[in-house]
Amino acid sequence: MEQVHKPHNVSAIVRTADAVGVHEVHAVWPGARMRTMASTAAGSNSWVSVKTHQTIGEAVSHLKGRGMQILATNLSAKAVDFREIDYTRPTCILMGQEKTGITQEALDLADQDIIIPMIGMVQSLNVSVASALILYEAQRQRQNAGMYERSNSMLPEDEQQRLLFEGGYPVLARVAKQKKLPYPHVNAQGEIEADAGWWATMQYAG
Repeated sequence: MEQVHKPHNVSAIVRTADAVGVHEVHAVWPGARMRTMASTAAGSNSWVSVKTHQTIGEAVSHLKGRGMQILATNLSAKAVDFREIDYTRPTCILMGQEKTGITQEALDLADQDIIIPMIGMVQSLNVSVASALILYEAQRQRQNAGMYERSNSMLPEDEQQRLLFEGGYPVLARVAKQKKLPYPHVNAQGEIEADAGWWATMQYAG
């Protein structure tokens, strides 16, 4: 999300990401006011991690470093129908600010422009609606490719553990963060495995 800041749009995008199995969303919120307003809405979903960046260059560099193709929703001569993209590859979808759209800097950094074909008179869709259409096409392709049926997750073990603890034990996760305690291990049965010292520190009222 490049400077997408309206709370209802931010929360809708994060909610849709969760629905299709995306565990991480990246946002460029350069101003303090924008960060405060948008991060509150983004944080309402405990299953999706929202990573913030100061600039679009920093964000794209980070994601390209992880081997992702960068797609930008933009009507241009090189744009293709969003359904023609191979979303079984690691993919980042750039969504622009509500009023001005994606910046030229972001477009220059993208690998491919994509469009959502429209037959009526409107020229664009709301950013949260557009992101939902693209994310569900990605989900459809990945489901057809059997990517949701893997016996082993593609996520790093520490990220799996974070999701299990924060999603399964949200109250304990908040306390652990406040006390600056490391998260305990969550086993295959969904049970917390922690020593007596960890529990004692969690229960200590001081």
